Amino acid sequence: MKQIGIWLDKLEANGVILENGKESHFNIPSELEFFNPKGGSRSKTRWGPQDVVQDSKYLEREKHQLKNYFEEIAEQISDADQIAIFGPAEAPERFVESLKDNHPKLAAKIKATKTVDSMTKNQFKALVKQSFGMDDRYPDAT
Repeated sequence: MKQIGIWLDKLEANGVILENGKESHFNIPSELEFFNPKGGSRSKTRWGPQDVVQDSKYLEREKHQLKNYFEEIAEQISDADQIAIFGPAEAPERFVESLKDNHPKLAAKIKATKTVDSMTKNQFKALVKQSFGMDDRYPDAT
């Protein structure tokens, strides 16, 4: 059985793959551009019109970049039997919604979704094992 745990935010996705007692890791950078639009510019004439920065242009570009990022993650986990998704803010929720819309069979394999802040690699690994019902403290107990 192939179990995959993913911790993702807008910067990167880190994953742990548990299969047949073996463990492997993957990392997918998002390549998401962070936009910081500044204010508009003034006309050269006095009391002239002001050019306004359109946020919709930046939001649309971010939406497409997120879609590509989520597709890349979905491709990486396409052969999973069980999936656990973790991360801060709304990134995990948006990823789950993307899976439900674009990959319903993969979305049906989601066992756990939890909002968590950043953590060390070992903490993440322990959280993944815990979410799949494995106890990392006593590996020889089974």
